[in-house]
Amino acid sequence: MHRKNQKTIVIALGGNSILRADGKGTIEEQYSNLRQTAEQLLELLASENRIVITHGNGPQVGNLLLAIESARDIVPPMTLDICGAATQGLMGFMIQQTLANALRKRGLRHDITTVVTQVVVDKEDPAFKHPSKPIGPFYSLSEAQKLQQERGWEMIEDAKRGYRRVVPSPKPVKIQQARIIKSMLDAGEIVVAVGGGGIPSAREKDRSLRGVEAVIDKDYASSRLAIEINADILLILTAVEKVYRDFGHPYQKALDNITVNEAKQLLQEGHFGEGSMEPKIRAATEFLQEADELAQREVIITLPETAIAAMQGKTGTRITR
Repeated sequence: MHRKNQKTIVIALGGNSILRADGKGTIEEQYSNLRQTAEQLLELLASENRIVITHGNGPQVGNLLLAIESARDIVPPMTLDICGAATQGLMGFMIQQTLANALRKRGLRHDITTVVTQVVVDKEDPAFKHPSKPIGPFYSLSEAQKLQQERGWEMIEDAKRGYRRVVPSPKPVKIQQARIIKSMLDAGEIVVAVGGGGIPSAREKDRSLRGVEAVIDKDYASSRLAIEINADILLILTAVEKVYRDFGHPYQKALDNITVNEAKQLLQEGHFGEGSMEPKIRAATEFLQEADELAQREVIITLPETAIAAMQGKTGTRITR
């Protein structure tokens, strides 16, 4: 149960917390990055607050798909939902082990558990008719045309490096394990959940769920989870210390404190990069808009290494009602 002054915090880890763009992507490298992130967040993890950690899995799923394609004549392929579940499990294990070890080393509580999370999506979401999320390896034009014919994949030219498969990116409707996650928080656990945006799952007429081949944006999924567990703070850790308006221009300006209405106006004016900061700001506005009038929800966006300072109001971008 909640104790006085205790807050429920969803920490959304960016991909650079686990796998750096300039790295080789080895397991040892990912563990090293996680140990660094654990040290940066140790004070927050050791607090009396209720903590849920979410994370991306794009590079890990990409590597798994590449391995599957390389062995497709030897090993039966896996669907994208199964790949998402596999990477949720392996990354959740790495995160919970690394964070628990860091806490144990300091003599602090270390009850951390991963929940492999299904995220319900609407089968009628327009995203299913307009696949837009590139995944997996690059192919030549002839390979892409063959895959389109044989597997019915949608293929696009991407980054002038070749052709890639694109899949739908529907909005999350419901976190299937939200009630379980909330009960685990009540029991004092730190929970790792909705890894990679969760496993996209569609509801059938008989109310059963089935996995679908899609990718849910992890910031939207983190926001939906934060709403459903009634979190107080959504802490989005990314590659910049603060959010900027006019980012990338000589006249860019750091944003310290903005309201949800100001954030919506800046979105409308196109100040945030599509596929980078834009979904984070949209996820932030959704989280804040679904709060009741008395709720004191806030969103903080910053670097992992400045997370504690940002929680104290010393840096980062804070978005409030």
